[in-house]
Amino acid sequence: MIRFRGRVADLGYAAGWRLTGAAPQRLADAVFRWGADLATEQGGEGVTQLRRNLARVVPQADEAELDDLVRDGMRSYARYWCEMFRLPVMDLAAVHRAVDETITGVENLDAALAEGNGAVLALPHSGNWDVAGVWLVHHAGTFTTVAARLQPESLFRRFVAFREALGFEVLPINGGRRPPSVVLAERLRQNRVVCLLGDRELTAAGVPVTFFGEETRMPAGPAYLAARTGAALLPVGSWFTATGWGFRVHPPIRVAGPDGVSAATQALADVFAADIASRPADWHMLQKLWVADLPPRRRAALARASAAQRPTGRGEP
Repeated sequence: MIRFRGRVADLGYAAGWRLTGAAPQRLADAVFRWGADLATEQGGEGVTQLRRNLARVVPQADEAELDDLVRDGMRSYARYWCEMFRLPVMDLAAVHRAVDETITGVENLDAALAEGNGAVLALPHSGNWDVAGVWLVHHAGTFTTVAARLQPESLFRRFVAFREALGFEVLPINGGRRPPSVVLAERLRQNRVVCLLGDRELTAAGVPVTFFGEETRMPAGPAYLAARTGAALLPVGSWFTATGWGFRVHPPIRVAGPDGVSAATQALADVFAADIASRPADWHMLQKLWVADLPPRRRAALARASAAQRPTGRGEP
């Protein structure tokens, strides 16, 4: 049954790329918007969790305002998927030019690369991070990122092929020939760019941070790599505009050696929080994020793991 479901998922994504790419853009946009509104009305687990997450981001919102925000959030999430399926048939040079007109803080990236130690760009699950990657390839060349090894393997290969066709270098988070942390450090020492999503890691490997006033965990990887290699750690904000995309490359966060990873990750969380609070509908977090939302056993396991860990801030991406 698991293999069957995996095969169905693989075929579904394949159909998404084929059909969405072949459809007129207005039709594709309308279909995905309709699907988002339908999902919002049905109120499944992901929609319910999105509402709980957004209630923390905008605690002053009343129920009607939260209803509107969840609807807009689902439409934003659907827009991400529609654009992702259409990217293979889009004019990528035109995408780069459109982003180039709105992106801010590029001087922070250029300055980091001028120093010669590479740059770690850390993003939350907001806006369209694949479009950010398209812009980056045209601006600074191929960059390196990591991807979870989805099941079935054919689905994982399909996503890797999609992003490699856009010019990304994609490393599996596990099961590769070498640990991704080793390869990422090599790329940074070659004065290249590494991009990592950095707003969720609810495991013992995550760094405890305070996010919108509550405890969660975020990946150690971005700050750890910066500490290990001397690369600049640059938070990136990402959102949609009415006709395109907005991005902001923030100034670097200082990482004071391996023992400063925890403080740097908290600083990263603070930058993410400010960007998300300014455009909450474009934050696509339909999963549990805060420790308080986890089942009691999992919360207890995280607490035991925290107590057992030495507070060095070290960790693998």
